[in-house]
Amino acid sequence: MAVLALCLFAGFLLLAGVARIFIQHRRTGDTGIRRARAAGTAQQWARATLVTGSLLVGVAAPVAELAGLGALPVLDWPGLRVAGAVLAVLGIVAVIGAQNTMGASWRNDVDPTERTDLVTHGPFRLIRNPIYTAALAWAVGLALLVPNPLALSGLVLLWLGLELQVRNVEEPYLQRVHGPAYQQYAAQVGRFLPCIGRLRN
Repeated sequence: MAVLALCLFAGFLLLAGVARIFIQHRRTGDTGIRRARAAGTAQQWARATLVTGSLLVGVAAPVAELAGLGALPVLDWPGLRVAGAVLAVLGIVAVIGAQNTMGASWRNDVDPTERTDLVTHGPFRLIRNPIYTAALAWAVGLALLVPNPLALSGLVLLWLGLELQVRNVEEPYLQRVHGPAYQQYAAQVGRFLPCIGRLRN
């Protein structure tokens, strides 16, 4: 399962990263790549936490399993590992679908000098951050594939990074740029899950 986890990590990078950049450039003439430092310290911390968590879950944990690190007994069940593989694949597919829904508004990071459209259709009708929800599902899937302490640590870091990115970078940006339109949208739609994490007016 460790080799499969490494393959699913590489697949995520290729499909949701490299291919996304290529598609974005082909459709819009812009890669959508922005430098994390443009939005300040909060975004730099969020990005560092996200990258560290992803590498722990997707690379360090599978390599450690191949090197002999045992799984946590409570999670070491063949059915859970298979479920993890399915969840990781579904997470990749959902990330790609949500990225495509964003169209020209997709960016890898926030640039405070830009104004992108507020996307509220497709999966964004149900949750405000479907890309992040899908990425977290992918990471949970990988952690179930190689359920060792490194994977669980990476999963926690990834979740913390997503919370930092959304609460301290993206939501303030969207409130500043879109004002009442975003406030109304955020009051009706949950942050990562339907109905949970709605903002109060």
